[in-house]
Amino acid sequence: MKVILKDINLFHPAQNIDEKNTSVLLEDGKISKRGELSKDDIKDAKVFELKGKYVVPGFFDMHVHFREPGREDEETVISGSNSAANGGFTGVACMPNTEPAIDSAEIINFIKKQAKNHLVDVYPIAAATVGRKGKVLSPMAELGDAGAVAVSDDGVAIKSASILRRVLEYSKMYNIPVIEHCEDESLAGGAMNEGVNSTLLGLPPLPSVAEDLTVNRDILLAEYTGWKVHIAHISTKNAVRMVREAKQRGLNITAEATPHHFTLTDDLLKSYNTNLKMNPPLRTGKDVAEIIEGLKDGTIDCIASDHAPHSIEEKEQEFQNAPNGIIGLETEIGLTLSELYHKKILGLKEIVERLSVNPRKILNIPLPKFDLGETANFTILDLDLIWTVDATQFKSKSKNSPFDKRLLTGKSISTINNGKMFFEGEMITI
Repeated sequence: MKVILKDINLFHPAQNIDEKNTSVLLEDGKISKRGELSKDDIKDAKVFELKGKYVVPGFFDMHVHFREPGREDEETVISGSNSAANGGFTGVACMPNTEPAIDSAEIINFIKKQAKNHLVDVYPIAAATVGRKGKVLSPMAELGDAGAVAVSDDGVAIKSASILRRVLEYSKMYNIPVIEHCEDESLAGGAMNEGVNSTLLGLPPLPSVAEDLTVNRDILLAEYTGWKVHIAHISTKNAVRMVREAKQRGLNITAEATPHHFTLTDDLLKSYNTNLKMNPPLRTGKDVAEIIEGLKDGTIDCIASDHAPHSIEEKEQEFQNAPNGIIGLETEIGLTLSELYHKKILGLKEIVERLSVNPRKILNIPLPKFDLGETANFTILDLDLIWTVDATQFKSKSKNSPFDKRLLTGKSISTINNGKMFFEGEMITI
């Protein structure tokens, strides 16, 4: 099949490609020709008129929860992948806090089988310890051979410095990064950020220092072992500053931020809306400002959703009893473009780096290329499209989003990968 993307702006910062008002011919899902097309090229081709839209290397979210195996009522590998495609992502890395945890080759192979032949590439992240219990190291050689791209006990920090040291030493042998949910267990358990608002609302507090202590521990152990640690969903001003200082010292530390942590604050919890309950919790305006500065200066390498589906029944509880987490794959790009690009905090180059290039670099995943003969792996953006979030139209099985009905500017209008195209809510084979 021949497909033409007509009158597009082709943009790939890692390849120094910035071509305006050009066209791309795809044949059987591969890039066949770029630039001016002949009559023979156009003959029998399906043409998509995309004037002014940007085609960028497919976006990659390195922090999602697909719940399968164990909670298929909330999300499956397929429904999560459909949500990713609709949101503008051609690749994701799924976290290991499933039931059972992703701590064996069998579970990795199961997830890969579920994702086979989908537009979205799904890369499992394995548990760092058996059952994510922080006591016994998981079989990293087996997990790496099966296709795990990182290890993490996500949902909790690796329990002790001793275990983390061993995780770092073993993961270094197999060249896979360690991803940390930074939270000191002895200070955990609160329902919202500790501060004036938690006092006013009478909710159990979770202090920001719980994150800071663990970030500091992890940086020190990364330095001691000579290996790399990736800080997931960074949320405090001090954590951002510690990562910045560690990078300045040449340590192999990377970090990600979520759209909810650079757009929302704990002031909103006065509504007691459980779709605003997450871990790490929403912080203060000063924390948000430092996260934005960290994204701007490169301290924070990636933007990731921490897509965490929950059923309506679970979220419709008293605030302190409701589970943590929100879905984010289908609002992530819109929020990033609205709050960072259109407010001139990040340019398109920096956004593509944080949503496509850097996540793949951290996980040692090949970056899509725009060379002839390469498989087309594209996210197509309308940078100026004004739209309203409608959770009822999400492809995710869950609807727990605090951004429902929010007006955004900028959106992914299509994704292309693996010989498939997601366009106007439908999956097309190309």
